[in-house]
Amino acid sequence: MGFIKPFIIISLLIGMLSSCSTDVDIYADYKDITIVYGLLDQTDDTSWIKVTKAFSGPGNALLYAQNPDSNNYSYKLDVKLTGIQNGVEKQVITFDTLTIKNKKPGDSIFYYPNQLMYYTAEDLNEDYTYHLSVNKKSETLTSSTEIVHDFSISSPNRYINFTTDKEIEWNSTAGGKRYEVSLVFHYKELLPNSTDTTYEQVYWYLGQRKSADVQGGDEMFIGYSGNLFYTTLENQLEEVLNVKRWAGNVDVIIASGTQELDTYLEVNDGSGNLLSEVPVYTNIEGGFGIFGSRITVVKSVQLSVNSGLKLVTDYPELGFISTK
Repeated sequence: MGFIKPFIIISLLIGMLSSCSTDVDIYADYKDITIVYGLLDQTDDTSWIKVTKAFSGPGNALLYAQNPDSNNYSYKLDVKLTGIQNGVEKQVITFDTLTIKNKKPGDSIFYYPNQLMYYTAEDLNEDYTYHLSVNKKSETLTSSTEIVHDFSISSPNRYINFTTDKEIEWNSTAGGKRYEVSLVFHYKELLPNSTDTTYEQVYWYLGQRKSADVQGGDEMFIGYSGNLFYTTLENQLEEVLNVKRWAGNVDVIIASGTQELDTYLEVNDGSGNLLSEVPVYTNIEGGFGIFGSRITVVKSVQLSVNSGLKLVTDYPELGFISTK
């Protein structure tokens, strides 16, 4: 579905406060409150919008969350995207509904395994501003977002070196404000008394950077410690006697999101305490939630020869026997 990417999975907030007001009576009479979640990615083959409703009632709220009728509307909503360029309407996309049936228990407190989603398979244009409208029987919710443009990673080029401290380098892109950088180290593994070679990986999150604006063109970088790469492998790989491992490529991953997405993540990062007022951000007019754009760029590079030799010779307990 494209929801699970290097970005942190965002949980929709039930009964959120508006970004303009914090005066909410949670015991007031029932009101139809709509919550919308959508992140457009021009590289995805399908765009998804999650539309749900807030709920309240006597008893345990966790039980209400597990009931689809407490979260879903009983009728199909009219969900549309309109692509605008230079004030001219260029594209209109109408979303259809689809029930996803692979949600597992424990993924969240909400109902499973079925999830009602609004989707479209139409291509998005990075030069358009997309306006979202969600039409209910009584009102229309709106929001808009720019599309984060595609970009490239300038360094590393063909090889990545972990024998010294280095940097990941790129230029910021139009529409992108927040950049989260990760490395994924791929390797093959053959366990003792087994004839099956498996493909495994180790994930290493390097951190985030923010551009000065969303115009694009800023020179950006994030550094990493070469020694910490080997420490990460030691921490994540199990020491198995007589195991054989072969180092593979390293994926350099940079995920970029819009200013709205960055603000949402910053405001709702859970860094407050019990005495502070719960911060909430929404950019949905007439409802609550987040609508924005993101893109994930992946560059696959080879482990440098010296880095591979160090892995084999200095860390024999990990069982790497070559870099091929």
